[in-house]
Amino acid sequence: MTTLEKAKKIAKLLDDKKGKDITILDITAATSVGDYFVIAGATSAPQINALVDEVEDKMAQDGVKVLHKEGMNTATWVLMDFGDVVVHVFHEETREFYGIERLWSDAPKIEFTV
Repeated sequence: MTTLEKAKKIAKLLDDKKGKDITILDITAATSVGDYFVIAGATSAPQINALVDEVEDKMAQDGVKVLHKEGMNTATWVLMDFGDVVVHVFHEETREFYGIERLWSDAPKIEFTV
């Protein structure tokens, strides 16, 4: 699975679990943190947990393990690091407050089909 395929699969998993406003950003030219950000919103802490669990479980079935995960205690912004793909799952209000898409506005958006 290529890095882009991984990012698109994660976006599809988030969409299947009713994640909101899912965005894939190509960050390869901007940072060495990874190649793609996958960003999704949720309306509640239980939904954030469900989204994160779904991505972690389904990607593990494909042999792709989360290297690092943080934010589960507060469940307003959970970050999942897959090495080359970094997933951000935000509560809608937290996403608006931090404006991660504005911070990375130079990064091209990647289209994906759901």
